[in-house]
Amino acid sequence: MKAIALNGYGGPEALRLTDLPDPKVAPGEVLIRVRAAGVNPVDWKLAGGRLDAVMETHFPLVPGWDVAGVVERVGFDVEEFAPGDEVFGYIRKDTVQFGAYAELVSAHVRMVARKPAALSWEQAAGVPLAGLTAYQAIKRVGVRAGETVLVHAAAGGVGSFGVQIAVAFGARVIGTATDHNHDFVRKLGAEPVAYGPGLDDRVARLAPKGIDAALDFVGADAVDTSLRLLGRPDRLASITAPEAAAQGGHYVWVRPDSADLAALADLADTGKLAVHVERVLPLAEAAEAWRLTARGHTRGKLVLSVADD
Repeated sequence: MKAIALNGYGGPEALRLTDLPDPKVAPGEVLIRVRAAGVNPVDWKLAGGRLDAVMETHFPLVPGWDVAGVVERVGFDVEEFAPGDEVFGYIRKDTVQFGAYAELVSAHVRMVARKPAALSWEQAAGVPLAGLTAYQAIKRVGVRAGETVLVHAAAGGVGSFGVQIAVAFGARVIGTATDHNHDFVRKLGAEPVAYGPGLDDRVARLAPKGIDAALDFVGADAVDTSLRLLGRPDRLASITAPEAAAQGGHYVWVRPDSADLAALADLADTGKLAVHVERVLPLAEAAEAWRLTARGHTRGKLVLSVADD
């Protein structure tokens, strides 16, 4: 199969389009013919060695944890899927080596769900990691209908999902974003506020009775700001700051979960979750996709197209 791989830790310049053996398919796994692979900042961070202390990594390394494609073959004792099924998934395995930047990838059934019919391959590939991150953070703080939720980085890959999911849960959402993204945030269903000094006051003017929950999808001083506005740490979830847990909040590291993926698919198919794909690049241009994500100004998702219909 064709795949993008690295032979050692490195950046975009280390990526090579190469030929690798087709993946093995273990019991409980499916082999997926990849149509599109989502690109996330963790892809290049992992490839650069930033997660070496916590994740067992082997080379050659094929990056990518987000996939949308067609089941090509099933392993022993798989009853959930059959060849020809259209699926999407967050395929983070216990050890890191063979990911989604390839024509074929194997994944355990707990990592995949049926692809939302309402989404294209590229849109579906943009959902798993970012969508699951937002969904699991929202579940962790127990967002309920009628509550007011502050979403930091509301126009980003995770934040844009967080806004829509919280709105689907019946919450009122206030979302931080740069000025040029305010119209985009409004279309997602949130009330935008600008980043920077004075954020506490701007949020307080929009929500004089206070906020009920906060989701930190950006880092910097978002945790401290959220804690000041909340007054209680247990309704704060952060995906950037482990210290949030030490302060009584929650640090969320996304987990593969087929049931959560199915819930996201249902939101998409019922018109409650749209996926903004900023740009689609061919597999061979994965290095350029990494350079774009590293700049940190992408609205929505970047996706690699791996195979045509």
